[in-house]
Amino acid sequence: MPHSLDDLNRMDRAAFVAALGAVFEDSPWVAEAAWDRRPFADRQALHAAMAAIVRGAGAERQRALILSHPDLADRATRPANLTAFSQTEQARAGLDELTEAEAEEQRALNRAYRARFGFPFIMAVRFSTRPQILQAMRERVANDPDAEFARALEEIYRIAGFRLDDLVAG
Repeated sequence: MPHSLDDLNRMDRAAFVAALGAVFEDSPWVAEAAWDRRPFADRQALHAAMAAIVRGAGAERQRALILSHPDLADRATRPANLTAFSQTEQARAGLDELTEAEAEEQRALNRAYRARFGFPFIMAVRFSTRPQILQAMRERVANDPDAEFARALEEIYRIAGFRLDDLVAG
């Protein structure tokens, strides 16, 4: 159930982190740091504050955030504790309905991507189709590692925005 921004601005730290701790995958530290920046004028200000926290966190912590994301549509390597957000996002994009050929290509691309960059392929898939996701994987696996690290973070910020849309009323 979505929370109003007024409610979020009035919450104590523990309640705020409980409400928003999953906005950045398995990284409640972002919500914890955002609590200190209250009050937020609107959902966009909240999102901007959370993204700024990640941007200022340093490469090591950013890398840990990227590594907290699961491989897309790879049931063989999917963690048992895949977040509800990730399950829903991947299902909405049809990634739980891949054909066997699509699933094999997805697994191969996940492996190639991880081998090249050392972290999972990340894409805000909410408004994407299976073919669009596979095409993005094919293209991005050839990117420069620094550019792809930055792209992964930008995708994470987009994912966080979608999650805030779901969690914050109005």
